[in-house]
Amino acid sequence: MPALPPDRLPHPQRDAATAREALVARLGPLPDREALRARARGWIETLRAAPPAPWAVETLLREFPLSRPEGQALMRLAEALLRVPDAATALALTADQLGHADFAAPAGHAAPALARLGAQALQLAQALLPDGEPAGAPLWRRLGGAGVVAAALRGVQLLGRQFVLGRTLDEALVEAARLRRSQPPGAPPLRFSFDMLGEGARGEADAQHHAQAYQAAARRLAEGTTRGPGGAAGRDSLSVKLSALHPRFEALQGTRVVGELVDRLRPLLDTVATAGLGLTIDAEESERLEGQLGVLEGLIDHAARRHPGWDGLGLAVQAYQTRVLATVDTLAELACRAPVPGGLALNVRLVKGAYWDAEIGRAQALGLAEFPVWARKADTDLAYLAAARALIGHAPRLRPQFATHNALSLAAVAALAADAGLAPAELELQRLHGMGEALHRLRQAEPDAPPLRVYAPVGGHRELLAYLVRRLLENGANAAFVHQLGDPAVPLDVLLRLPDDIAPAEDPQPPPVRGPALLQDLGPTPRRNARGLDLAVAAEFAPLLARFEQAHAPQADGRPTLPPAPADTPWAAADTALATLHAAQPAWDAVPVARRAAVLDALADALEADPAPWCALLVAEARKTWPDALAEWRETIDFARHYAVSARQLFAPRALPVPSGEQNTLRLHGRGVWLCISPWNFPLAIFAGQLLAALVAGNTVAAKPAEATPRIAQALVDTLHRVLRAQGLPTAVVHLLPGPGPRLGAALAADARVAGVAFTGSTATAKALQRTLAARPGPIVPLIAETGGVNAMIVDSTALPEQVIDAVLHSSFRSAGQRCSALRLLCLQAETAEPLLAQLEDAMRSLRLGAPEDPATDVGPVIDARAAARLAEQAARLDALGPCRLRLPRPAGSPPELVAPGLWALRRVADLQEEIFGPLLAVTRWGPGTEAPDLDALLDQIQALGWGLTLGLQSRIDGRAAHLAQRLRIGNVYVNRPMTGAVVGMQPFGGEGLSGTGPKAGGPYTLLRYASERVLTVNRAAAGGDLGLLAGGWARHTAGHAPPDP
Repeated sequence: MPALPPDRLPHPQRDAATAREALVARLGPLPDREALRARARGWIETLRAAPPAPWAVETLLREFPLSRPEGQALMRLAEALLRVPDAATALALTADQLGHADFAAPAGHAAPALARLGAQALQLAQALLPDGEPAGAPLWRRLGGAGVVAAALRGVQLLGRQFVLGRTLDEALVEAARLRRSQPPGAPPLRFSFDMLGEGARGEADAQHHAQAYQAAARRLAEGTTRGPGGAAGRDSLSVKLSALHPRFEALQGTRVVGELVDRLRPLLDTVATAGLGLTIDAEESERLEGQLGVLEGLIDHAARRHPGWDGLGLAVQAYQTRVLATVDTLAELACRAPVPGGLALNVRLVKGAYWDAEIGRAQALGLAEFPVWARKADTDLAYLAAARALIGHAPRLRPQFATHNALSLAAVAALAADAGLAPAELELQRLHGMGEALHRLRQAEPDAPPLRVYAPVGGHRELLAYLVRRLLENGANAAFVHQLGDPAVPLDVLLRLPDDIAPAEDPQPPPVRGPALLQDLGPTPRRNARGLDLAVAAEFAPLLARFEQAHAPQADGRPTLPPAPADTPWAAADTALATLHAAQPAWDAVPVARRAAVLDALADALEADPAPWCALLVAEARKTWPDALAEWRETIDFARHYAVSARQLFAPRALPVPSGEQNTLRLHGRGVWLCISPWNFPLAIFAGQLLAALVAGNTVAAKPAEATPRIAQALVDTLHRVLRAQGLPTAVVHLLPGPGPRLGAALAADARVAGVAFTGSTATAKALQRTLAARPGPIVPLIAETGGVNAMIVDSTALPEQVIDAVLHSSFRSAGQRCSALRLLCLQAETAEPLLAQLEDAMRSLRLGAPEDPATDVGPVIDARAAARLAEQAARLDALGPCRLRLPRPAGSPPELVAPGLWALRRVADLQEEIFGPLLAVTRWGPGTEAPDLDALLDQIQALGWGLTLGLQSRIDGRAAHLAQRLRIGNVYVNRPMTGAVVGMQPFGGEGLSGTGPKAGGPYTLLRYASERVLTVNRAAAGGDLGLLAGGWARHTAGHAPPDP
């Protein structure tokens, strides 16, 4: 099994208070604090007295703040409108976003020229929209939808122009020359770092496209470069993003991807170095930082050997990452170790950071105890200054490049450099094109001004979208300096507070909630989330891999070693177990709900204590990949805690309103013996979820696991029995009954002692159980069935293609497609279907197929040979229905049960009637000229299939989500995200129609179906009168008097 490369840096999730103390210590006392404040004050007063240029982002954010509907509409239109090819969808998007915004300037408010032009275009588009008002109708009819879209497009284009230096590099070079000529007299020559805009690669064709764009840009820059005195550090440079050059730049892909990236970057480095230009690796998310350092080390080695005199290599470092100081120190070590005499000088661009919201969301989703980034804006500012001090201390081995639009940070950097005796020419300032121009113009006019480099995005409007939205979000946040500078309500003293003066308790912005506490104070069932692990951190992943090697080392045939499976249960033993469970249930039901819930809490703690044995067993027996195994372990813990909290709430005796003289009390009780039949695709989480829900509700449980995964079930029941014994409670309330479903499961369901059945599996088996229960004499027996679905994802032309690709890969191929919620039918709007399919096929080719224990595997084997054979039959049926667009090859030496992902094109929705439980995806088109000419026709066809489990929507038209949720009978609808991975308590999971009976698993009402409701009514006046009423306790009397829980 391939090993993960060791971590170079300390753990990214660190205690925030301790990490902040380290920042303060590394920064030390700032030199001449009052002088640097006075310098920043002068700049800020000048900036506020003279508003920025009309094309500056500060102007845009002042005119259209993101806290207002206008700013939000602008951001959404800018992100989506320019990529929509069809007029009908463009009009729908425009109407959806402009419906509640007002782009008219307030009376007496003169907007700067470019913002005013953009606003006028958007205002015109808004005026053209039909709103039911008679005055607007004639103009709308006269100009029609084309006028609305044209006006909105023009507005977005005008507003977006300020962010790019040029649509092409030639345009950008012309604009760069103009900006150089406009430098203040005596200022250092202006430098540029050109960034060829584009999203991260999703496939190899994407990556090659970006590589060619970078290489062409390098050659074009080389043509216009005259080599003179001074090194590459003083000339223009090219910024490259590693995720644009490799579709799998991820931690779990290990050293393979790092090596491939070094190979891809060597020719680009050669072109840049030969021309005497610079090359900077751009910033990415924290989980890619170790990989960035690995690539940089490979390039340092290449540059030192092939271009020993070149000093143009660099890396962008983000101060908001908690490891920023360690990163700076590591860069200094890498520069010193370069294989040239005296080492190599590296350029380090220090920025605040660009992905804060995504970093916070990822850490919360993974259940991490701490964030890899600073949760407070003041701590990011503090880290920036501490890292600046560290960079200056490592000069000249590291060449500091300070990118900031914050006047106080700019003044502090100047003070730190002067205090260290660094000459202005030994460092560099940087700003983004379209931002901070006025501030840096003031700085450049001063005699001690360092050289300035402008980060210059180059690309057309389509490439601009993601960059534009990121800049708007970054600088439109309430805590951002750019936002506060333009807000006259923010006092000057607030802008001039140095970050080491701002204690955490003084921060007006509450920090985001950490992952384990995400549900602590939220929702109907507040609880602690299961803790998580970050598999991108080798130190966290290593114990899991070690456990697998220790307990499940591969055998000669490549299959993992497994402990003996529990024997199948003969009917005599099952009969005895039912008798025991039936006899034990009344006493268990009488155990106070608080004690039953405590069992679930203790079980959750026992599971959470050590993830390694559980995850390793899930990989070995259920053939899950490591991310899937970890997610299932966490889900099991969440089920236990969720149902414990829910039981305490629901099962407390409830007093009901009464007339005078009565007392009414509602109590919930267990029904008897519950038969829980669980599947192999979630052999721990669903097995535990069913069992624990029934148990905490006061039932005893006959637990029948899937035939393919009895060892996981045995481990869970053994752990539960240990918890019960430790709590002084009987273990006889839960019996594990492994065995074949058709024989044992059917016989158990037919037994009169079974008072309820919980089942997860196929619709056919659920209906067979339903018939068995209906045929039994005696009480009507409840059935909880969660089955599968032909789950569709609808994509319209406003969707971001890269986001669609990510969601499809995750929803269709993760877990080898063996999730009941997985995507089976992709429905693409016809106008954008073909380019999307080409991109999807490209991305599919980058999937890694192989053994599940390999950390790099994306798609592992299906559960067994029988499942693989059934999928082969279904693939043959798909071949008969439509052309196979792509079938990935099976790698040599892969497990025999590995089913390669495939993609088939179908004419219509109705062609796919059966659930395909594997990585085989069907795609169809909707829109004019197809079998589903519009969205409503498509929805009708999806509903006609009869399934109702999950559905995905990829669209920027907000109203469509509400329309779908209202129109379709679907249990879980996911918008602009993957459609698998429901989280307990956040997304209660379950379907309707052919997809299940309800209630949803992990929801606030789940336990009610496992219980019986009983009401006790007592006539309190039977002894001669209502004493409570006569004593004046009317309010207390009407509220009832619930006796204590027995």
